[in-house]
Amino acid sequence: MTKSPDYFKGKTILITGAASGIGEATALIFAREGANVVCADINGDGAQRVADKVETAGAGAEAVVADVTDRDSVRGMIDKGITRFGRIDCQFNSAGSALKRAPFLEIDEELWDRTYDLNVKGVFFCMQEVLPHMLDNGGGVIVNMASTAHFRGGAGHSVHYASSKGSVVTMTLGVAREFADRGIRCLSVSPTVVDTPFHEISPPELTKSQAAGVPMNRVGRADEVGELVLFMCSDACRFMTADTVYMTGGSGYR
Repeated sequence: MTKSPDYFKGKTILITGAASGIGEATALIFAREGANVVCADINGDGAQRVADKVETAGAGAEAVVADVTDRDSVRGMIDKGITRFGRIDCQFNSAGSALKRAPFLEIDEELWDRTYDLNVKGVFFCMQEVLPHMLDNGGGVIVNMASTAHFRGGAGHSVHYASSKGSVVTMTLGVAREFADRGIRCLSVSPTVVDTPFHEISPPELTKSQAAGVPMNRVGRADEVGELVLFMCSDACRFMTADTVYMTGGSGYR
């Protein structure tokens, strides 16, 4: 939802993790609004598939193969977006994963480090590399993918993931407050379980139990998150920064 008709036409959003799930849904929603979309993912074929869908919807698209855990790759991703469209107005850092489920005592150092590399360092690199460009342009919006896991804790199956998403919420808060007076808004979105390929690593009984705790009696949809990201990036949301927005279906904070 925007205040101004055609607000996103001519604007560019860069989306990581764009090849599937929430990233893909968000790319198509911004394409519907006429935005240019940089579709970035470590899965190059998937990124190109989504970019083709964006172009079919009548919007500009650029597919970029990017590994968010590698700073040089992130820098190249942003450079390609700027080269193609001239500027990046919004960045949605959607790339992330729990990698695998494990009880706390079975989380080894490799799983911990890989989770933090992807979910925390990846967001850190993406924000650090795009912020100078946005500052030069006089402003921009960054939305980071967090999770309700950060207040639930992931007990029994994903403390590594929950902890990493808590770091994303804190980092979002710090960046938002540091740059609020320079035209930058930084937000995060914290959904409960959403129907995406992300949950293919989860035992069916875990996903079922998570869904059972939602008063709406269903899990979220990727496009519902994408529509929220659209609002957060729009001119209807200009006084919001430093917040994480929860999407729980009524399940609350427990």
